[in-house]
Amino acid sequence: MLPAFSLVIPCFNEQARIGETLRVSLDYLAANAPESELIVVNDGSTDATAAIARERLARAPVAARLLENFPNRGKGAAVRSGLLAAREPIGLFSDADLSTPLGETPKLIEPIANGDIDVAFGSRALDRSLIGVHQPWRREQGGRVFNLLVRVATGLPFWDTQCGFKAFRLDVCRPILEAAQIDGFAFDVELLFLAHRAGLRIREIPVRWNHAEGSKISFFRDSLRMLREVIALRARADRN
Repeated sequence: MLPAFSLVIPCFNEQARIGETLRVSLDYLAANAPESELIVVNDGSTDATAAIARERLARAPVAARLLENFPNRGKGAAVRSGLLAAREPIGLFSDADLSTPLGETPKLIEPIANGDIDVAFGSRALDRSLIGVHQPWRREQGGRVFNLLVRVATGLPFWDTQCGFKAFRLDVCRPILEAAQIDGFAFDVELLFLAHRAGLRIREIPVRWNHAEGSKISFFRDSLRMLREVIALRARADRN
């Protein structure tokens, strides 16, 4: 059994898969960490995501809540809302497509619960043999270039800041979550950057991962936006 933790799943217009995602998540928690809680954050969806989630959570075998962000604010805002609402000492967020299987959860939760680290995050880059279904070639190469630029711009020593599977010791990470400003897809970089600057113990951990169709990221538009957000993050840090 795993120690109790809060599982946060942000979602935006995920009606096609949110029901199955929540079924899998609730079954996993009930079997492996029954004292845990599930927090679903609906980020201003315009489809039936909220209704499906509400119906599924009403029959949850563990503690479960639906939070509503209106209007749509971005994935970063949704993740922060969920983590700041968490009642357990460890918060883990996972993408709604469960591209990292929940069976990888112990890799992140256990070293935090044991007091070894403060932040643990999944990585596709440290052991690419763990990738089952790859992204399209252009997107995968673009991700590698983005992470290289992140390393140059921020000085972070990590190889995959964008994997949507990260866990936090919430007592020490709460000030970072409250201080973070990026609501878009570069929020991961900001959280790691702030944690690194604060001297928190961070570990990048190789995890299994599978590409899932239906990504909300536009390769060119969002990549440029994320780069602008990372540059702005570094500029703010230099001013301070």
